[in-house]
Amino acid sequence: IILEKNDKLGKKLYITGKGRCNLTNNTNVQGVLQNVVTNANFVKNSLEVFPPKNVISFFNNLGLNLKTERGNRVFPSSDKASDVTKTLEIALKNNNVKIIYNTVALDVLTNNGKVIGVKTNKGDFPADSVIIATGGKSYPTTGSTGDGYNIANKLGHKIIDIVPALNGITVKYPIKNANKLILKNVNLTAKKGDRLLFSEQGEVMLTDYGISGPIAITCSSYINRQDLLNVKLYLDFKPALDKNKLINRLNRDFTENFGMVKDVLRKLLPKELIIPVLIKAGIQNNKYVNLLSQNEVAKICDTIKNYVLLPTSIRPIDEAIVTAGGVDVKKVSNVTLESKLVKGLYFAGEVLDIDALTGGFNIQLALSTGYLAGLNA
Repeated sequence: IILEKNDKLGKKLYITGKGRCNLTNNTNVQGVLQNVVTNANFVKNSLEVFPPKNVISFFNNLGLNLKTERGNRVFPSSDKASDVTKTLEIALKNNNVKIIYNTVALDVLTNNGKVIGVKTNKGDFPADSVIIATGGKSYPTTGSTGDGYNIANKLGHKIIDIVPALNGITVKYPIKNANKLILKNVNLTAKKGDRLLFSEQGEVMLTDYGISGPIAITCSSYINRQDLLNVKLYLDFKPALDKNKLINRLNRDFTENFGMVKDVLRKLLPKELIIPVLIKAGIQNNKYVNLLSQNEVAKICDTIKNYVLLPTSIRPIDEAIVTAGGVDVKKVSNVTLESKLVKGLYFAGEVLDIDALTGGFNIQLALSTGYLAGLNA
């Protein structure tokens, strides 16, 4: 029996991958583990039992055609998340699974430390074993409102504090008038004092609150448990040029072109970045380039290579792609996914304290843990 809170299955799957559903990553177990941010050792066994190649075979055997795109991301060939849900529904039907909709699980019932059923808003359901697969707290409109945490906690399981992961980052002084500007091939670094927390090259989107886009949301998963007052973010707008090359380029542009510095920099930077860069460098934007000292050129170079942003928070959890935190894995067997506290109680997916980066890895973790929990339950 599946006790489904919503009036239909797969609401969360339906919005993943922008409605296309990036359901796994076409890599090996090690490739997945390298993209797991929290408790990679715990999920290793689940991934070995049900790796990406098995996920691909599972869907192919049920008639769903898949395709692999950039970064080994796997999608349905139709680009429709609804086709993934329909395929899973076929698997449920083939296995005679009864689905009871609009049913909210309130508690897992136990006797002498063993599961005996589930209490719901529609009465009690007897059961020898129960899998809690209620998801996290992100996208609560899909039904993931943290119900599983409360149920597990009542049964003695510790819940690791919930924080948003894979989300935009709010900063103290966002770059003005640059909302939705996409910067390709920039480098984003996060440091806490001298300690490097994150550094990656890729795409960032500037927003009215701070930064978003692929490498910003990846960065959020590495800084979401830090005291952000002590964290600084550095944007390198020109990572392909080291400082010497950039200074030479600036000097050449300033020598070959006559005019105000704000106009000449248009050859190098998007117009939305020029005034913010000059303000941070302490240079008047209407200064003529032939009047710039070498010290001022160096300041412009430093700012382009190390534009400092001060993070204040990760965006709210209801905007997050996934939830970090959840049921502490120390009291869950990594071999069976059974609770070490209650016999017959199992966990799968995001309700556990596991999270990974974008690219199909989080759904892969849900499928692998779900498979192993199901096998043992």
